[in-house]
Amino acid sequence: MIFQKPKNPLEGHAKVENVGDGSQELTAICPKCKKAVGLGELADAFHVCPYCRYHFRVNARQRVNMTADPGSFEERDGDMVSSNILGFPDYEKKLINAKLESAEKDGVVCGVCTIGGKKTALFVMEPFFMMGSMGSVVGEKITRLFEHAAAEGLPVTGFTVSGGARMQEGVLSLMQMAKTSGAVKRHSDAGGLYICVLTDPTTGGVTASFAMQADVIIAEPFALIGFAGPRVIEQTMRKKLPEGFQRAEFLLEKGFIDIIAGRRRQRKLLAQLLQMHEKGKGGGRP
Repeated sequence: MIFQKPKNPLEGHAKVENVGDGSQELTAICPKCKKAVGLGELADAFHVCPYCRYHFRVNARQRVNMTADPGSFEERDGDMVSSNILGFPDYEKKLINAKLESAEKDGVVCGVCTIGGKKTALFVMEPFFMMGSMGSVVGEKITRLFEHAAAEGLPVTGFTVSGGARMQEGVLSLMQMAKTSGAVKRHSDAGGLYICVLTDPTTGGVTASFAMQADVIIAEPFALIGFAGPRVIEQTMRKKLPEGFQRAEFLLEKGFIDIIAGRRRQRKLLAQLLQMHEKGKGGGRP
């Protein structure tokens, strides 16, 4: 029987199924192949469908746990919250709902950790807080993280997921594109390494700013990556787009990203990249 439908329809349905010994198991229905996967099995597989490799969306804390060395993550600026600066109708209600759905105070979690023993600043965007949309708090937290990393001589590792700029904050949201880009540039000028992992979806103003400014750009399989969405582009151009347009595999072929890496290999890959470019050991930015 279907007993729960997540608010995000792209995550499929949750379902109770009978198993061989007569007991019941909670399963998730993969949105791509429509097969049922036990939640325990899914967690062991890094929330990747074992049948079709569909990458279920995970929240920021799950991503931190999958990436950072155990017990090493120290959060920064965790108390910052958005406010309805422009008096946008019902924005306060949307913020409350987003906090309840995500259990986060805003759309990004920032801090410092080690990955494979290598210290790095880390930011992880939260897909269940207004689809990771970038408002003034998201931009400010990411900017502060890059500034801290530049001051401390740390590399930055980031995970993006976003529907773009947060329209409820108007031009203040759009300003975050320039602000975060400036912080990335100052960190780069100081010799800092920046690695970014693009997850599904990474779109809008986030793509047009810090997401695509990394020294090494990694993407998860099948991730949607772009500025405007495919339907908007088709309606504007009045042309049918190529199959797989804006997916990670298409962007890799066209040279927009460097690597596609599933979740099982991401921690090891990030640790290798951090070690290769470690300051003072023959490394540095590529």
